[in-house]
Amino acid sequence: MEPISLRTPLALLISSLAMIAALWWWVATPITLARAPIDPNAKLQCVSYAPFRDLQTPLVPATHIAPEQIAQDLAQLVGITDCVRTYSIENGLDQVPAQAAKVGLKVIQGIWLSSNKLKNLTQIATAVSLSKQYPGVITALVVGNEVLLRGEMTAADLAANIRAVKAQVTVPVTYADVWEFWLRNREVYEAVDFVTIHILPYWEDMPVRAKLAAGHVDDIRKRMAVAFPGKEILIGETGWPSAGRMREGALPSRTNQARVVSEILDLAKREGFRVNLIEAYDQPWKRQLEGTVGGYWGLFDAFKRAVKYPPGEPISNYPLWKWQMGCGMGLSVLVFLAGWLTLRRRPWQPRLTSWIAVGTSATSAGMLLGIAADKMIYESYGIGGWLQWGALLAAGILSPILCAYAAMSGRPLPTFLELLGPRAGRTGSVLPVLLGLVLIVTTLISAETALGFAFDPRYKDFPFAALTMAVVPFACLMLVNRPMEGVRPIAESAFAGVLVASALFMGFNEGAQNWQSMWTCAVYLGLALTLWRARAVQIPK
Repeated sequence: MEPISLRTPLALLISSLAMIAALWWWVATPITLARAPIDPNAKLQCVSYAPFRDLQTPLVPATHIAPEQIAQDLAQLVGITDCVRTYSIENGLDQVPAQAAKVGLKVIQGIWLSSNKLKNLTQIATAVSLSKQYPGVITALVVGNEVLLRGEMTAADLAANIRAVKAQVTVPVTYADVWEFWLRNREVYEAVDFVTIHILPYWEDMPVRAKLAAGHVDDIRKRMAVAFPGKEILIGETGWPSAGRMREGALPSRTNQARVVSEILDLAKREGFRVNLIEAYDQPWKRQLEGTVGGYWGLFDAFKRAVKYPPGEPISNYPLWKWQMGCGMGLSVLVFLAGWLTLRRRPWQPRLTSWIAVGTSATSAGMLLGIAADKMIYESYGIGGWLQWGALLAAGILSPILCAYAAMSGRPLPTFLELLGPRAGRTGSVLPVLLGLVLIVTTLISAETALGFAFDPRYKDFPFAALTMAVVPFACLMLVNRPMEGVRPIAESAFAGVLVASALFMGFNEGAQNWQSMWTCAVYLGLALTLWRARAVQIPK
């Protein structure tokens, strides 16, 4: 075999860096919209408002938002909208009308109804009192929000509550729910002054792609106008998430959110209908109920309170793409350096396939590092979430480096038995042990997430980026340095079976339009094949 010159790995490294740069040039390409989602010269008609920041959550009854915090938010929102919609009077939200009056905002006041009749009476009494105290601020009362969708009240009881409120106030009274529930409970129509419908293309039973979302909203609005011809129809919630998992072809992203909001607002102006966007600020607490996607419907960031899409600025899914690209290139160089240093310490003549394995691992990891880090930041919720996704990202970074060492030293992928089995069969070297630990972490997280998609998938995020970073090097190492003797380990075989079964179900359940799902399924199958091909040397008793 002729020696492989230094030009081969150098050429592979240059190709790797070029592909990383090309990927980031593509995925970070910004868009410019004819109508900016936020335009001080064309204020929003209304926007849903919840004041919760950081770790504040209405799911903890003791949470109380100070009037000063609400005042800060409304002073900012008055620059982009004429009105805010609230959903409750609890947790300090009864202060919203008073603070709105100071800055000149109107309020669509929400009354939160549930199965708790005592709380319902308190909500109603407080909202009625506020409507009388601030007649020039509160323009309407929303008696109940999606209470029929949640199944916490019958249509007859809801209509009775609406009529009871109407008898006490002079402002218009409505009820808000997903548009299908209006069609299923037409008796509520007779009780309200106007109809408030929620149209959320992402959450439809048949999810709608972002490019079709505005047209879908208009189609549903016109359908509802035919079904309920005698009263005005307000679109009480519509919008798009900027982060989270795909649902069939519906992809949350910054550019998709900006595009959908822009197109709906343009349509509302041309067609002359009222629309309330959901929502003003990202609400991290909603992730506890709806997964990652629940926390990213806002036009403003939850923590910095900064507008996501300043007018006149191009919109990119990765505003920090240059930094992310640079980190990816650095990781690629580090992987090649690990392979080269291994050869310097343990000189032998590697095959061309060994360098190709290193190049493939370096390129895939370098391409995806920025995306994986971005996903970890958006998707990690709570200590458990940060530990899980942080461990997977760490595995994705270490895997190509350690596999480059193994590929250049001629070592096969270690089995679980070498790490956890009988002491006589364990490896004593540090790097193989570390490589085995990374493989175990990757396998455990893969199995846990795969089973999650099989049994409770609705709010689960697809870990395609970090998982690919970790799995591709293992697969490459298994191909170039596969052990030719030994028995198939039971543990690896069991995990392979779990991954294959889960991936097949997941692909069928999520549908072929969901590329995040298809990608993740492919990585699960790649890891399953890698584990299946593993061989362990039997230890004499």
